[in-house]
Amino acid sequence: MKKLLKIMCIVMATWISTNLQAEELAADIVYLQTRWAEIKYQLPEKEQEKAFDALVSEAEKLRASHPQEAPYLIWEGIIRSTYAGAKGGLGALDQVKQAKSLFEQSITLAPDAMAGSAYTSLGSLYYQVPGWPLGFGNHKKAEAMLLKGLSYNPEGIDANYFYGDFLLDQKHYQQALQVFEKALAAPPRPGRESADEGRRKEIERGIAAAKKHL
Repeated sequence: MKKLLKIMCIVMATWISTNLQAEELAADIVYLQTRWAEIKYQLPEKEQEKAFDALVSEAEKLRASHPQEAPYLIWEGIIRSTYAGAKGGLGALDQVKQAKSLFEQSITLAPDAMAGSAYTSLGSLYYQVPGWPLGFGNHKKAEAMLLKGLSYNPEGIDANYFYGDFLLDQKHYQQALQVFEKALAAPPRPGRESADEGRRKEIERGIAAAKKHL
């Protein structure tokens, strides 16, 4: 269950690499992504599960009010995925299954929403969730989704980070290092300073892990 415990402690989420300016997003989406980053990167780990539980409820209500708008589905999925990482254990599987469904619905509605981040988010689930019979993990599907996410946002910090982490997981260390370095060079996202700072720390850890095997 190590991968399930790891989920979205890596996940994202802000799993989202987008070129949209913060002011172009709905105010409630900006709130969700800002609150997500505060919990993930600023709260002590022991306080995160309860905080994410509350944020899941808020995200679910917002999504119910905007059922045909992909960003609301994506952000509820991201928050549920990160909540699963904070929660851990078999009880987290229900959260990642709901997240998977939300990402799939988002792709059906608008595959290019938020720079294709639903593909990146779904791909990260596929390589971190256990496979059958416990979960739906599948490395081939993971790579396909991650590459699709990169096709929408080839320079994005999250799209490159998660593909690099997948390559690290698959022991492709040299390729992982190259992708991590590209992620580290990604342009900053206005309004996402906290998320960018936290993600860069994760990238640096990934680079160090890859170099240990080279």
